[in-house]
Amino acid sequence: MRRREREITDEAAIRDILDKAGVLHLGLSDDGQPYVVPMNYGYRLEKGKLTLYLHGAREGYKYEVLAKNPRVSFAAECDTAPFAGRVACQYGMAYRSIMGKGTARLIEDVEEKAEALTILMKTQTGEDFTFNEKLVSIVNVIRIDVSEFSAKCRKVPGEE
Repeated sequence: MRRREREITDEAAIRDILDKAGVLHLGLSDDGQPYVVPMNYGYRLEKGKLTLYLHGAREGYKYEVLAKNPRVSFAAECDTAPFAGRVACQYGMAYRSIMGKGTARLIEDVEEKAEALTILMKTQTGEDFTFNEKLVSIVNVIRIDVSEFSAKCRKVPGEE
């Protein structure tokens, strides 16, 4: 991270970003061609280790790409607010964000898949849901074991 003064390392602050962002931009690579897809997600963050969970239809392009290359990147942001300046290059955007990379795989185990969907729904709605085998069978669930990530905050100038 180039701007270390913007770095967020506090786990509670990182959780807050993950709780508020709502949409994660998943970056994939198909034979060198970038592909980014916005997705809802859930997460588990324990002792600095981040695991992300995504869900979707049973088939589609992203699964074809993941089968060839499970290495992914991601980004999510919240609290975005544009700000103005006296000249064009002083305009900007305040935000809090997280980004990183890791390895993705489809979850096949029914119990792990149900737990991942429960985590995802808790992240998205704040509510607890349970999933039976029938509900679990109609979706794919992707688990991303995050190898590295960083979070940062850019405030409106003068509010720093």
